[in-house]
Amino acid sequence: MIHLSRRSNIGAAALFGLSSLPLGLSASSVLPVGGTHPQHKSLGAPFGLLVELLAKPHLAQVMDPWPELGWIVSFDAGRTAQAAYQIEVASSVAGLEASEDKLWDSGRVASAQSLNVSYAGAPLSNDSSYFWRVRTWNEEGHESPFSKPQEFRTGTLSEEHATARYPLQLREVECAHIQETASGSYFIDFGKAAFGTLQVKLEGLEAPATLDLHFGEDLEAAGTVSREPGGTIRYRSVKLPVALGTGTYTAAIPADKRNTKRAAILMPEHIGEVLPFRYVEVHNCPVALTADHVRMLASEYPFDAEASWFTSTDPDLDRVYEFCKYSIRATTFIGVYVDGDRERIPYEADAYLNQLSHYAVDREYALARYSHEYLLTHATWPTEWLLHSVLMAGADYQFTGDTESAAYWYETLGHKTLSALAGPDGLLKTQGVDAAVMKKLLADTYSPRLEDIVDWPKGERDGYVFTSVNTVVNAFHYKSLVVMSELAAALGKSQDAADFRARAAHALKSFNAELFDAERGLYVDGIGTEHASLHANMMPLAFGMVPREHVGTVAEFVKAKGMSCSVYGAQYLLEALYEANKADAALKLMTAKHDRSWLHMLDAVGSTISLEAWDRKYKPNLDWNHAWGAAPANIIPHYLAGVRPLEPGFKKILIKPQLGTLQAFTAVVPTIRGSVGVSVDQAASFKLTVTLPGNTSAEIHLPSDREHSKVTVDGKAVETTAINGSVVLESVSPGYHVIEMR
Repeated sequence: MIHLSRRSNIGAAALFGLSSLPLGLSASSVLPVGGTHPQHKSLGAPFGLLVELLAKPHLAQVMDPWPELGWIVSFDAGRTAQAAYQIEVASSVAGLEASEDKLWDSGRVASAQSLNVSYAGAPLSNDSSYFWRVRTWNEEGHESPFSKPQEFRTGTLSEEHATARYPLQLREVECAHIQETASGSYFIDFGKAAFGTLQVKLEGLEAPATLDLHFGEDLEAAGTVSREPGGTIRYRSVKLPVALGTGTYTAAIPADKRNTKRAAILMPEHIGEVLPFRYVEVHNCPVALTADHVRMLASEYPFDAEASWFTSTDPDLDRVYEFCKYSIRATTFIGVYVDGDRERIPYEADAYLNQLSHYAVDREYALARYSHEYLLTHATWPTEWLLHSVLMAGADYQFTGDTESAAYWYETLGHKTLSALAGPDGLLKTQGVDAAVMKKLLADTYSPRLEDIVDWPKGERDGYVFTSVNTVVNAFHYKSLVVMSELAAALGKSQDAADFRARAAHALKSFNAELFDAERGLYVDGIGTEHASLHANMMPLAFGMVPREHVGTVAEFVKAKGMSCSVYGAQYLLEALYEANKADAALKLMTAKHDRSWLHMLDAVGSTISLEAWDRKYKPNLDWNHAWGAAPANIIPHYLAGVRPLEPGFKKILIKPQLGTLQAFTAVVPTIRGSVGVSVDQAASFKLTVTLPGNTSAEIHLPSDREHSKVTVDGKAVETTAINGSVVLESVSPGYHVIEMR
């Protein structure tokens, strides 16, 4: 039996019906064997209620007069699909029990819909509290109890589309270490960096004083905050006046001119200015300080740390996952996805990578949508960044199953495909663009220019040669057309969907005809150059653009290049490797210890939040708090564990684990329909244990590189299908299943 890294996680334990997870955890012990779990012998009440994608809507202000409701369907053995539901809404919990006090009673609605159900009762009022509950019936007519009532609050209701989000909160963080370094001087380590300030409780002061505080992300030496850390690594000196007697004081962080002007997002007044720091030196303190006297007040968007979980037989991989997961949490400090602390400006590519990772580590969708919609009217200057807006819309739809945002922004999204720059061959030409066309394209940007970027910083482009027809730009253009065709179809715009599909097919044909060097079996950087970079090959490989007969040569080239890209490019490099079934290479990159790796950020650099670049030698002005550097937070759940939506809103779930040389892992991946548990042990044979939420089904892909006589599900032999090199179980029902190849 393979034993995994030691860990305790309440969220995972609750998912699997355990009071706690054992410290000596094994892949087979986490998920029960067989299709029936002892806690699901009867149909349970719906849970995980959402209003406007918010799991705690009483903390926010719902602005939609007809808010959309959702829930997780409970399951019992063998009866797992919702056949009907009933929703009740009232202005109080008591009102849910009194028929005359209900604002809406849907009655029994014959429908499998458990997400994005629009409220259809009496008009709601501004600035009011409401309560709702739901019950369901399964396909055999069994009725569930009503869910626990959920409260939601309205703000100023408006028919105009707007996405509600939570207000920021201050989380108290205890110090991990404190030591007295001299009389009246202390060094404090909070264990991890966060955006916040320091709160100090002082007792028995005999006279007023002024504390001298030194905040920092880096150390000069043990017990000493670096005063000149370089780049945009933060250090700040702050004076904190204190009065006689006993009192609690909070340091006021002065604003930074660079990140509080122009297009920067400002901190809300109820939080105040913050600084990313891990360490604090306190000097001139007239009374003794202990750990009980100091707290970090960390600004963050509400985050459920128990919603996701990953542990494996590789401690280094586990460390990378936790590092990247925490990076996503810490960088929500301002309530919009921003690039980091140097500018605090939202950028489309940063936001897209942040979105994917946030989905993978928490059941949270509103902040991603809010950030995406903000960028639709505050676009930035890189060509590919504009195209990322379409990818963000596509991810929003795939992970939520909701078309409300796409419907409202549909024309704008079509504009973001940059089709106005396409030539007769369907490929974008981004140099020498007509001034009138450029003015229209840049109408919603804060910059008067449009520039192909490929990767950032410039030294991370693997020698890319720019031409008027750029391979990377056109790979993103093709992907944007595919996404728009899917969105158009979901919105019932069948002719538009056909048009976008035709444009995508035309662009792909030209892409492969004009940008592929058949002799070498590689893509060149653009028309007019013979140079073939990593980027020109990993993007089409990640986006499924490479003809099947050429996948081998392109994939081998990408693999051989290694991490010849930035932390941003790493997202697409890892996607490309997994799409080409090069799991060994992807795993090797995620657990590497050279200076272009996440373990380097942790161990050699010493950061606890992912960096803007691999190291300051690659970007001298880098910061230590960039969410786009946290790609493994989504790559590990979505590709190594292999949990992704096959149908929008996870109605059908892909489970395609790709372990490479990893012996075993266990993961909990949040979805809008409920958590998915996946555990694999391939030390001897191949054993996969899964738990799927109710009202879903799964397509499970097993490796085909083993000579097994049969596949069993819960001990029974089953028929499988071969699809693209995988052994596939096409429709696995919700619940607990053990799948073996032997």
